[in-house]
Amino acid sequence: MSAPKAGDELVFLPLGGSGEIGMNLNAYGYGPPDNRKWIIVDLGVTFGGSDQPGVDIILPDPAFLESVKENILGIVLTHAHEDHIGAVPWLWPRFKAPIYATPFTAALVREKLRERGLETKAKIIETPLKGIVTLGPFEIEYVTLTHSIPEPNGLAIRTPLGLVWHTGDWKIDPDPTIGETTDEEALRKMRDEGVLAMVCDSTNVFVEEHTGSEAGVRDELKKLFLTLKSRIAVAAFASNVARVQSVVLAAREAKRQVCLVGRSMLRVTAAAKAVGVLPADINFISENEAAVLPKSKVLYLCTGSQGEPRAALSRIAAGEHRSVKIEQGDAVIFSSRVIPGNETSIYALYNRFAERGVEVVTDRDWPIHVSGHPSRVELVQMYKWARPRIAIPVHGERRHILEHVKLALELQTPEALAPRNGDLIRLAPGPAEVIDEAPSGRLYVDGEIIIESDDEAMGERRKLSADGAVTVTMAVNVKKRAIVSGPDVRVRGLSGGDDAGMDKLLEELAEAAELAYSKMSGAERNDEDAAEEIVARAVRRTAERSWGKRPMVEAVILTV
Repeated sequence: MSAPKAGDELVFLPLGGSGEIGMNLNAYGYGPPDNRKWIIVDLGVTFGGSDQPGVDIILPDPAFLESVKENILGIVLTHAHEDHIGAVPWLWPRFKAPIYATPFTAALVREKLRERGLETKAKIIETPLKGIVTLGPFEIEYVTLTHSIPEPNGLAIRTPLGLVWHTGDWKIDPDPTIGETTDEEALRKMRDEGVLAMVCDSTNVFVEEHTGSEAGVRDELKKLFLTLKSRIAVAAFASNVARVQSVVLAAREAKRQVCLVGRSMLRVTAAAKAVGVLPADINFISENEAAVLPKSKVLYLCTGSQGEPRAALSRIAAGEHRSVKIEQGDAVIFSSRVIPGNETSIYALYNRFAERGVEVVTDRDWPIHVSGHPSRVELVQMYKWARPRIAIPVHGERRHILEHVKLALELQTPEALAPRNGDLIRLAPGPAEVIDEAPSGRLYVDGEIIIESDDEAMGERRKLSADGAVTVTMAVNVKKRAIVSGPDVRVRGLSGGDDAGMDKLLEELAEAAELAYSKMSGAERNDEDAAEEIVARAVRRTAERSWGKRPMVEAVILTV
C-alpha cells in the first residue's frame, strides 16, 4: 500500500440504511476533495407501504454519486439480500461501473439484470470467497461471516490512510448449516494490523441474548413436522437457503416431499444449486405432483411470509392459487420473523387461515426462527475482535444507531459517530467528523418508471385514497352565457350512505357548479382555465361541507 499524499482524505458516505432498516447504499471516497475516487458498497431497496400507494419498490437517491460517476471504480456487494442488491438493475445504468460479488450473489444479480435487459451490458466480476479486489487506492478483502443467506461477507477495505472494517449484515452462528463459520482468524489479523473504523450492523442492538443457531432451528422443525398429520405449508424467506435446506431435511425425517411455491423461491434455490450452495441430492417435486400425493406426504415451501398480497401464501389463503390448496386440518408454519411495518398484513394472513380451520404456527409458538443480525452480546464480541478506533453504526433506525454509539463508547471505543443518510464523514486524517452533507432521499419505482418521492402523482394518489374525487362536466354557450348541458357530477371514493343520500349530495354539487358559473364575469367565462378553477373551488367547498373532506375536484367546461 502506497503512502498517502498531501491533501488525501478517506471519507464515508451513507446514502441509504442509516436511520432505517433496508435500502442500503454506502460509499467510500479516497483522495483530495476535488478528485476523490469512489467505491459503492451495496445497492439495495426497501418496499412501499400504505403511504406509497401503487409503489412496490423504493430506491435510495443516488444523485450525488451520479455527479461523480466518472470517479466510481466499482460496486462491491456484500451479500444477496434485496436490501443490499435489489436496486442494482434500477440504478446501475446511472453509474455503469463494474459489479463485484461472490458466486451466489453474482448469480442472483445476473438474473435481476436479465429481467431488465441489462445482462450483456453490466459487467459482473465474480470474486471467490476470501478473495481480494484492488480498485485504485482501495484494496478490498472479502471476510467470511455468518448471516441468513449464503456467502455473507464483510469487507476489509485497506487504504493508504487506514483499514475500514465494513461488516455488512452478520451474526455469530457456530453451526450455520450452510457455509463456513465466522473467520475469526481474519478478524484478529485485522485487529493486529489496526482497524481505523468499523461500519457495523445495528439491527439487534436492543436484543440482549444470543440470536441462536440455524442448526437449532433445523432440529425444532424436525420435531414439529412429526407432530402434524395433514398437509403442511411453510412460509420462509426465499433468500434464507439454510432454512430451505433445514425444511427439506426435516421433511425427509417426516417422510414428506417438498414442493416449492413462489417465483423467488424457485429462482433462489436454482441459483443456490447452480453454484453448489445447496447439495445436489436435494430435490423438489412440482405442484402437479404434490397435488396427487396423500396429505401426510407433502410439504409446500412458500414465499409470502410478510403477507405480501401478490405472494404465493396470500393467494393460497384466499383460495386463489392455481394448484395449491390448504384446507381445514392442514397447518401453516411461519419460519420467519415479523418485519416491523408488516404487522397488519401478516396478522390478516394468520386470521384468513384460522378462519378456514387451518392451524397457524409462528416462532412465538415454537422455536422455528432465528435472526440473522447480531444481538448486543454478539456486537460486544465483534468489538473485542476488531477493536476499531472509530465506530460508525449503520443498518438501523435512529434509535438503534444511537444505542449502538452508546454501546461502542461503553466498550472504550475512542470515537463513535451516529450517521444520517447524506452525512459525508471524514475518517482520516484527524478525528472522525461530518464535513459536508450530500443530497439523499428516496426514489419510487412506479410500474416501470422511476419517479421522485415528491412527484405530483404520489400526492394525488394519497389525496384520492384519503378524500376521494369529484368530476364535474358541463357544456356551455359562452355567447349566450348559458349552460346547455350538465352539470354532470361523478364521484369516486365518496359515499352518500344510501342511493337517496347520494342523489341529494350530487344535486348539491351540481347546483354549486351552476351557481358558480352564473356569477362569473364575461372575462372569466372566456378564460377556460379560470372558469374551470372557479367551478372546482365552489364544488370543493360544497363537498367539504357535505362530507367533511376536501376531495380532488376536476371541472371540465366544454364550449359549444
